Amino acid sequence: MAAIDASGGGGAGGGGVSAVRRIAIFGTESTGKSSLAAGLAAHFGEPWAAEYVREFWDARGGRIGGGDLVEIARGQLANEEAAARAARRICFCDTELLTNELWADLLFPGCCPAWVRREAAARCGGYALYLYCEADLPWAADPQRAFPDVATRARQAAVWRARLERRGAHYAVMSGTGDARLAAAVAAVQRVVGEGRVGRG
Repeated sequence: MAAIDASGGGGAGGGGVSAVRRIAIFGTESTGKSSLAAGLAAHFGEPWAAEYVREFWDARGGRIGGGDLVEIARGQLANEEAAARAARRICFCDTELLTNELWADLLFPGCCPAWVRREAAARCGGYALYLYCEADLPWAADPQRAFPDVATRARQAAVWRARLERRGAHYAVMSGTGDARLAAAVAAVQRVVGEGRVGRG
């Protein structure tokens, strides 16, 4: 299925997530998150929520500052909630607020809104599963990407994974390329759906 992209909307609160099982595709840049989200959505016949900041970047011609973090977070929430409303039982999230928080801290230190941190923490345990994407894919150049060197990618990947550990999130590690990566993700999601798991535990 196509990505759900809800323009405008979103909110700064609410806490938690709905009963629809949400799968968060998580990782630093150039780790195949969007491709994995699209592949999973096609396999399961369910919607996926696009990464809002890509649309925002394009609309602003690549000009983003710390003052834009509220709108970016609200846009991400709006996309996710639209996908959840369209889902029968599962939706796939191409990143989520924890990712917004991590990038805000990296690129705009001190600018992450307090409500984004609170909402990211509140929602984290409600995802049925995080698919943590290893930084083992070849770097794919993109105007929105900034850290191509191997050492920096590895350090960022470690920070992303450590944040999942700190939050106590339920996650599976995705590695490998192409069909093998997608097959591993499908199997991980099927295990969660079969268990009837909603959140960590």
